[in-house]
Amino acid sequence: MVEPLAEIDAYIEGFPPDVRDVLTRIRATIIAAAPDVTEAISYGMPTFKLHGRNLVHFAGWASHVGLYPAPSGIAAVADELAPYKVSKGSIRFELSQPIPYDLITRIVEARVAEEAARPRKR
Repeated sequence: MVEPLAEIDAYIEGFPPDVRDVLTRIRATIIAAAPDVTEAISYGMPTFKLHGRNLVHFAGWASHVGLYPAPSGIAAVADELAPYKVSKGSIRFELSQPIPYDLITRIVEARVAEEAARPRKR
């Protein structure tokens, strides 16, 4: 069985260098905002879990990267999302525009706070 870190490394390595750099920085941003996460591949995407629950996913695409923080993560920063394409559970950051790593940090921090308030799985 391949370890989750190696799977995420392989996922990121499958992209062109410019996209790889963005994905690597998003990964580091998530880990910095939530140092207790564990990494996995879920739904074919890099996934970060906290206390056994999915916290946030990300994915690379041809012209954008997607961040999937659950609807609550989107609601936490809704007033800052006007420049981006948003759906119920995802945010699309176009690769042709600067990636808002500070916004990603705030989203992840909001999700961490939300998970901290929930009873833990046993």
